[in-house]
Amino acid sequence: MSTDVYDGGVPAGSGKGGADASTGGASSKGTASAPGTGPGAGPGTGPGSRPSLGSRLVASASGGALRIFLILVALFWLMPTIGLLLSSLRDSSDIAASGWWEIFTAPAQLTTENYARLLDNEVITGSLLSSVTITVPATVLVVVIGSLAGYAFAWMDFPGRDWWFLVVVGLLVVPVQVALVPVSKLFGAIGIFETTFGVVLFHVAFGLPFAIFLLRNFFAEIPRELLEAARLDGAGEIRLFTRVVLPLGGPAIASLGIFQFLWVWNDMLVALIFADSKSPPITVALQQQVRQFGNNIDVMAPGAFVSMVIPLVVFFAFQRQFVTGVMAGAVK
Repeated sequence: MSTDVYDGGVPAGSGKGGADASTGGASSKGTASAPGTGPGAGPGTGPGSRPSLGSRLVASASGGALRIFLILVALFWLMPTIGLLLSSLRDSSDIAASGWWEIFTAPAQLTTENYARLLDNEVITGSLLSSVTITVPATVLVVVIGSLAGYAFAWMDFPGRDWWFLVVVGLLVVPVQVALVPVSKLFGAIGIFETTFGVVLFHVAFGLPFAIFLLRNFFAEIPRELLEAARLDGAGEIRLFTRVVLPLGGPAIASLGIFQFLWVWNDMLVALIFADSKSPPITVALQQQVRQFGNNIDVMAPGAFVSMVIPLVVFFAFQRQFVTGVMAGAVK
């Protein structure tokens, strides 16, 4: 006498259900659902279930609020730059009479006479040229020497390599202010005080420790197999550096170049002490304009904005490489 076992209303020994039961539930093995995840489970609990309308509305509202908050933060952060730009496009009498925000109600105040007057100011135009002649060599030398030294510390064996690298790391904590007096005496003794070469040399000396530290750590993460394969192909150190290391280290080198350019271009302390007083960089020239003519905002505003635009152009020109270098350093 047999006993029929029912599973969901289908006898175990009849039809398709019987075949499944007789084979040990082989067909149901791949289709059985875990408790709480089957068709009868609650809404929003299965892997393929869609979120409810309420959760979608909450997520959309939170995303929109976050975007609005970020836009407000960006506008607040850019407000000084926007105010400087609008002030540089107003006449001196309008600047003295009201704030820069009045331009939204009186757009007729916009004028380019300030920039024309700026181009006629030999002090400002000469200071821009001096900033370029200081910043470009200081940036190029730091990038080139830092790349060579970083490669040497990362992949070349020489006596005392680790100890010399510790010395480089120790130089990172030396503040610039400590070296102003002794370096001034040294530059005066060798005849390069108040010269462009002296300012460039000072920036290179204080920019190299960070450059070597950054690039050495980046180059050390390059797979050793790539370098060994290049050496097996007959590549020497120079070819290995130029053909393998430099292309792979491009993002880090670009990031270093942007940092160094911004630091040197915006510097005023070193330029105020070591630069030639007859041809100062733009930061010192603007400071002298404030000291000598306190009310010539029509010259200072466009000059300050031009001094800001140049590093911004450099940053946005290498923005992709900068972001890549920062992200690569973060991952490594």
